[in-house]
Formats: sequence, C-alpha cells, structure tokens
Amino acid sequence: MLTRIISAAAAIVIAVVVLFFHNTIVLNIAVAALIEIALFELFRAEDCLKFKVTQAVCYIFALSVPFSNYLLKLSDNIMYYISAAFLLVMFLSFLGYYKTMKFEKLSLMIFAAAFVSVSMSTLLYLNRTGGRNGLFYVVLSLCGAWFADSGAYFAGTFLGKHKLCPNISPKKTVEGLVGGVITNGIIFVILGFGYSRIASAVTDVNYILLFVLGMICALMGLLGDLSASLIKRQTGIKDYGNIMPGHGGVMDRFDSVLFVAPFMTVALGIFNILK
Repeated sequence: MLTRIISAAAAIVIAVVVLFFHNTIVLNIAVAALIEIALFELFRAEDCLKFKVTQAVCYIFALSVPFSNYLLKLSDNIMYYISAAFLLVMFLSFLGYYKTMKFEKLSLMIFAAAFVSVSMSTLLYLNRTGGRNGLFYVVLSLCGAWFADSGAYFAGTFLGKHKLCPNISPKKTVEGLVGGVITNGIIFVILGFGYSRIASAVTDVNYILLFVLGMICALMGLLGDLSASLIKRQTGIKDYGNIMPGHGGVMDRFDSVLFVAPFMTVALGIFNILK
C-alpha cells in the first residue's frame, strides 16, 4: 500500500508540473512519451518486439501525431503524407518479415500505433482548441477517466454482490459500476463549480450537461479498462509494466483515458458546458 501511495504521489507531482507548462511543448513531449511507452507495453504483451523494423516504424509514426500542430506549419497536408508513408513502409516491412510475421501481427501493430497516438493526442487538441478553458478540459477528461474507478471501488467493496463481467475482470460488480457512474457525474459538477469560481471569464456552467457527461465518461472509461483487461487475459500477463510501482504500466493507468479523451473531444465540440 505504501508503495502505491508513494508512486501515486510522484505521478501527481509530475502531472502538475507538466500541466503547469500546458501552453508549451512540454505537454506535447509528455504525451509523446506516454504514447511510446504504451505502444512498447502493447507490443511486448503481444510478442511483437522481435519485429524491430516494424516496431521502429510504429514508434516514428506515433511520435509524429502529438507534434502534428508543429508539423502542419510546414504543410497543410503533411499528416496525410506521413500516414501514407507509414502504411507503405509497414507493408514493406511485412514483406521483409514474411517468414515470421503473420498478417494479424501487422494489423495489430498498425491499429495500436494509430489508435494510441490519436486517442492520447486528443488531450493536446482539447488544450489547444479550448482557448482559455483548454487546461480545464484536459483536467476534466483525465478526472473523467480516473475518478470513476475510485467510486466504483468503494461502491463495489461495500455494496457489490453481482459480478459485472467475471471472465474479463472478476473484481468488477454491477453495484460498483453504478457507484462509479454517479460519482463521476458528481465530480464533474464539483469541478465545474470550482472552475467557475476561479475563472473570471466563465459566467455560466451547464451543470446538468456536466453531470451527464461525467456519467458517460465513467462508461467510456469502463470500456477502455475492460478492453485492456481482455488483452491481458488473452496474453496471460498481470500488468503491462511496472513503470509505476504498485500501479502497473502506462497502459494500466491510461487505458480509460484512451476512450474518455476522444469522447470528450467530440462532446465538447458539440455541446457548450461553459459560457
């Protein structure tokens, strides 16, 4: 327990420092690092590390996504060129590994590189397009991915009786899910209220919409958690890594973010929660 607390405290300090510099390239570098580590963890879990060339191509492509706002200054179409080159080189590497690589592995690596890099980079998009509220949207998305777990844990511990999906995640319960959903809605309302008190430009907050978004984020986070757990089940691993002692790897901590952040990007592009 002490190891988990110390590890979490260190992670919080790092996160605060990174978010303090959210309007600089520091945030891009932090997101890029998380993407690269998450990909390594996935490739290791799926026994893809032996395909070194293909692996390197994935890392390079994934690295371009969080820095796309800088690359777009060179050319409006540069990400199309990079994506086309990525696919072309991936299939060329497939030919090079034709004796040992199956198409399923190639498909997995392409999907992982694209999904993880784009999903994580939506945090950068929220920060960049949210204007003066950009940092709040990033924090809201991260809280939407993580706070539901706390609510689900306590609700499941004290009230949990009915297993939610025992074959994938034995500890999750229906009662825990309900607790996590309600907790997330309340947390979103509290965050909105607190932000409205410190942000002079915010004159009105749509608390009903915030509550609904919080509940949906809890469900999206659950999908991310279950998806990552299913991969662990199929590959026979307990954790993706040990970069955060007591918490596992980047994929163990950010699996929910991979689903919540894109959802929040779409939702906040459609609905106005702040005026």
